[in-house]
Amino acid sequence: MLFQELTLAVSDKLNTRLYDRFMALSGTDRVRQSHHFEGRFENIYVDEADIPEIAIVLNVLKQQTGKLLGVPENTLKAGFWFNAMEAGHRTAPHHHDENDELLSAVYYICVPENSGDLILLDADKQVRVHPQAGKLVMFAPAVMHEVTVHRGSGLRLSVGMNVGPAGD
Repeated sequence: MLFQELTLAVSDKLNTRLYDRFMALSGTDRVRQSHHFEGRFENIYVDEADIPEIAIVLNVLKQQTGKLLGVPENTLKAGFWFNAMEAGHRTAPHHHDENDELLSAVYYICVPENSGDLILLDADKQVRVHPQAGKLVMFAPAVMHEVTVHRGSGLRLSVGMNVGPAGD
């Protein structure tokens, strides 16, 4: 199973800025939502221009993808969306192997205690990832994955991402 995780060195300040900007944008017309399941929108889209700090995460992701797949990072693009989970929420099993994705990833911004683990399911292998603020987890887009129930309190905020070829 293609899987890698690392922690961003600048994560404390970066996560504070990402969280504050996300909260300022929440509920405004600058946010789009999709995938409404079990009482919440799983995907929350914000334009990169409205949250420029996300470029740090996307650049690290493209660098790592280039190394993992042996391709120049300037031939890659990364799309992203936020995932905000309150207590009692979970994410059902799914995969991202739908278009031209080469790699999928999640970056954790705010992780309350007991807020749910990422489960990666690949044939006979299962990987359980305990989220931590600042952690970047990368995996193959065809890997089924889910997030267990958030049994803590407070907002669990992460960024889902897919990397594909830059194209034209």
